Amino acid sequence: MRSSISFTRRSALLAAACALLSGSQAIAAAPAPLTIGVAIPTATHGFTAGIVWWANQAKRELEAANPGMKVIVKAAGSTPEQANQVQDLLVVNKMNALVLLPLESSSLTQPAAQVKNKGVYVTVVDRGLTNPAAQNAYVAGDNGAFGRLAAGYLAKQLNGKGNVVVLRGMPSTIDNERVNAFNDELKKTPGIKVLDAKYGNWNRDDAFKVMQDYLTRFKQIDAVWAADDDMAIGVLKAIEQAKRTDIKEVFGGGGAKLAVKRIMDADKLVQADVSYSPKFIYDAIKMTANARLKGQALPAKTIVPSVLITRDNAKQFYFPDSPY
Repeated sequence: MRSSISFTRRSALLAAACALLSGSQAIAAAPAPLTIGVAIPTATHGFTAGIVWWANQAKRELEAANPGMKVIVKAAGSTPEQANQVQDLLVVNKMNALVLLPLESSSLTQPAAQVKNKGVYVTVVDRGLTNPAAQNAYVAGDNGAFGRLAAGYLAKQLNGKGNVVVLRGMPSTIDNERVNAFNDELKKTPGIKVLDAKYGNWNRDDAFKVMQDYLTRFKQIDAVWAADDDMAIGVLKAIEQAKRTDIKEVFGGGGAKLAVKRIMDADKLVQADVSYSPKFIYDAIKMTANARLKGQALPAKTIVPSVLITRDNAKQFYFPDSPY
């Protein structure tokens, strides 16, 4: 859901992945002009607002650089709406490539398969489909590293001993991957005790309520893994209201600009983060466009590295113009 690789090097890695396509099995070139449909969730919170912003950034850059190319971005608030948008992109807009970030994996698998069977090149982002045969390519962040880097950092910060509380996201494969990696890494440090782990639903208000409960039940908390920068905001608010001074670190996740700015400013509680930027939708659109223009296929899976963000490299992950 997020290695000391700089932003520049990470971009270079993605560019290299595109360059390696020359050695991949070629597929039929997309008909000219190229029309790319982009189906994403609406901006209901910071991360999805970032998804929408980066998708439109890719649209502006690609259309400016490629006269005749169309990139049509559609955002949906429900799975039926997104499924209908995918059909409209095919029937009305005549897309020949689709970049899809599904609201729900299972509900969007059949619509993706239907357009793929009609010759549309399908790149799925972040949330994989239940049947990989419904997609041509998959681009996502490194959810294992998202949890593993957080656990390793907190264990080191606490000198191998202390009490930690965890806020999970929503029940999903993404959350499971992150939490399992976090727990597996923390097993290497038996002096760290996880007092409880509850769902905060990647939501500030829900996280605030969960943290209030933790603060009431546990008299000594050394660190919090909020597992999301939006949830970390709710956690920090609860800590401030309770006037608790025992907590040494609040570790979120995602690389939101508010969190990165706190790190840059040497905040007392937010000292590190892990990248899981919504920019991967931008990368996926650009990679898909470049491949289709050349009549080439992307690798079946591209994982964008998650990077530990500290004060030493925070500036490389700070995008003040992005809503996230």
